[in-house]
Amino acid sequence: FQGIVITPLLLLLFLGSSSSVPFTSIFSQLFMTVVVPLIIGQIVRRYIKDWLERKKPPFGAISSCVLLMIIYTTFCDTFANPNIDLDKFSLIIIVFIIFSVQMSFMFLTFLFSTRNNSTFTPADTVAIVFCSTHKSLTLGIPMLKIVFAGYEYLSLISVPLLIYHPAQILLGSLLVPTIKSWMVSRQKALKLTRQPKAPVKV
Repeated sequence: FQGIVITPLLLLLFLGSSSSVPFTSIFSQLFMTVVVPLIIGQIVRRYIKDWLERKKPPFGAISSCVLLMIIYTTFCDTFANPNIDLDKFSLIIIVFIIFSVQMSFMFLTFLFSTRNNSTFTPADTVAIVFCSTHKSLTLGIPMLKIVFAGYEYLSLISVPLLIYHPAQILLGSLLVPTIKSWMVSRQKALKLTRQPKAPVKV
């Protein structure tokens, strides 16, 4: 929601042209697109929770397929647009910037959650590193389409998000073994330090 305010300001700063955003329309559309389905899902879940626990539908596979379809259709819409003017060098620069931003965010959140006076456990740190830097297409693309409805360069604006989401999946997959070994060793070290010392017999 902060992006609704920050994005036009950034466009004004970098492009030097005026821009206006219909906040009432955007918030109402976002509410109907994001919040209402979430509320309906939570209400329905209360009544069919027992049935879901018995049947165990493959929601994980379904959500992965839906997400894959969203990524695929968004990629198709973006690069099939004749107005998109993105050369290979610019695309490589964007990929490099996004990977750098992601690595910086993950490194900063790791430092923040492991500082000396931190009360976070190693498992908390892992959750913070991955969750706080996460940005999903399922929310980002609808927000872009609502905020920039009718804008001819919408496909170009979508490119960083299209790269960010697959990049975070790739980075997460590469970092999982390292993060897992760190978490296990850290948990073992904490257990050893918390064990009571045996009394010394004189």
